[in-house]
Amino acid sequence: MLPKYLAFLFLVLVTVLAEEKDVLELTDETFSHELDRLENTLVMFYAPWCGHCKRLKPEYAKAAELLLGNDPAITLAKVDCTESGKETCNKHSVSGYPTLKIFSKGDFVSDYNGPREAAGIAKYMKAQVGPASKELTGEDCLKSFLDSDTVGVVGFFEKEDSALAQSFHTVSKKLKEKVRFAHTTAKSLMEKEGHKNTVVLYRPKILQNKFEPNTVELEPGTTVQDLIDKHYFGIAGIRTRDNIGEFKNPLVVAYYAVDYVKNPKNTNYWRNRIIKVAKDFPKLNFAISSKDDFQHELNDFGIDFVKGDKPIVLARNAKNQKFAMKEDFSVGTFETFLKDLEAGALEPYLKSEEIPEDNSGPVKVAVAKNFDELIINSGKDTLIEFYAPWCGHCKKLAPIYDELGEKLADEDVDIVKMDATANDVPEPYQVFGFPTLYWAPKDAKDKPVKYEGGRGIDDFIKYIAKHATDELKGFDRKGKPVKSKNEEL
Repeated sequence: MLPKYLAFLFLVLVTVLAEEKDVLELTDETFSHELDRLENTLVMFYAPWCGHCKRLKPEYAKAAELLLGNDPAITLAKVDCTESGKETCNKHSVSGYPTLKIFSKGDFVSDYNGPREAAGIAKYMKAQVGPASKELTGEDCLKSFLDSDTVGVVGFFEKEDSALAQSFHTVSKKLKEKVRFAHTTAKSLMEKEGHKNTVVLYRPKILQNKFEPNTVELEPGTTVQDLIDKHYFGIAGIRTRDNIGEFKNPLVVAYYAVDYVKNPKNTNYWRNRIIKVAKDFPKLNFAISSKDDFQHELNDFGIDFVKGDKPIVLARNAKNQKFAMKEDFSVGTFETFLKDLEAGALEPYLKSEEIPEDNSGPVKVAVAKNFDELIINSGKDTLIEFYAPWCGHCKKLAPIYDELGEKLADEDVDIVKMDATANDVPEPYQVFGFPTLYWAPKDAKDKPVKYEGGRGIDDFIKYIAKHATDELKGFDRKGKPVKSKNEEL
């Protein structure tokens, strides 16, 4: 009898193998032969030790399962670049892991730039290999097309070359990776559905509710793009890591255990209550998001853990200011929160460290709470560094930045730093990496300029000397030290 730990390892191994049974393992010897016979293949080039690869593998395996039986056929394969696939990886210029590439009958088509979760991978690949819009020849075709958990957009055309049909196909080609399209010219189908020379958006059964129509027909004078932009997500869209860019401010998001695979009933229970209230606030955009997938956004509001089943409601207005509903969720508290949000009666949430008790050093410390006082209303030119405590480049810059502060201590210029991981960065500053530096002239604080110069002490001084509103006392406009009267004597 196997020891318990061996039995456990065996069970884990069997589970992993079962999860990846639909993913084709390729080697240097089999790569070309297998790809030549396969119609469409997505290949993941990986290294066993790669953390990103380990996170992608279960999603990749699930996507392979979702694509079984697809027409046209789509195969998901993988190549180990550290062992049996070294030559293949070199041949295809793989320099990082995981790298994903799309092939057709052995020919390289393109790099894969789609989502990294199962449903997104499957949807992206279906859009890549199939026509932008699927032709429907009869009632069974439409039924099969609508048997899905995602929105479908169908064009009903008497003539395939009509202006509306051409516009429809233009949009379908543009959005094929995000939206499922189908079209028909079959008279029997148009008569059965009661649609002719129009475009209809169908909501999947799983997202249907009593507060909005299950189908939305193209309105006269509007475009296919308008129909999708306005109605694709419905009153409260399902916001994921892959479609996050589709949701614009002002945005209200309800975070809870969103899971349409394992628990669709509970997911819709809360979504329907959100929609019930949201339908009366057309000026706001609404979404639901998985609290586990968006823990980083909850952290931005100071929320480390969500207790219970009820949604946590967070919002951003058109100015990107943050607001949190403090009361437990109910239809009543949600409605009150939205009314106050629209009326501007809520206090914005500000993620901030405490203001330093002593801020007299050569480099001043900014936090969200004193940003306006220290930067906007200081009456001085300001160079500000947004940094992260763990950033190696920031640590390397620190002594140089301190020296800069000391050299300019008597000038009409403030040298400031701010931990952008612990404080909200206000508009119009944008921080996408560390360190990020901005120059804010005292008479144009609303138009800071991103500093793109060198990071040596001389580089900073030359830049500041040149761009300072008033000429520096200790340096000329070229950054050369100015001799004092005592030195001249």
